[in-house]
Amino acid sequence: MLTFIWALQFITALLIILLVLMHSPKGDGIGGIGGASHLFSSQKSAEAGLNKITLFLTVIFVICTFLLGFGIVK
Repeated sequence: MLTFIWALQFITALLIILLVLMHSPKGDGIGGIGGASHLFSSQKSAEAGLNKITLFLTVIFVICTFLLGFGIVK
C-alpha cells in the first residue's frame, strides 16, 4: 500500500507540473504594449477544464502527502 501511495503522489506531481505549464498566463506581458494580448485569449473553456483537473490532482497530491507524512499508511 505504501508503494502505491508513493507512486500515486509521484504521478500526480508530474501531472500537476504539466498542467500548470499548460495554463495560459494571466497577465498581458509584453503583448499588452501593442494590444496583441487579445489575440491569444480565446480559449476560456479549455482554461476552465484545466483548472478543474488541476484542482482534482492537487487534492489527491495533498491527501497522499498527509498519508505519507503522518505515517497513516504502513
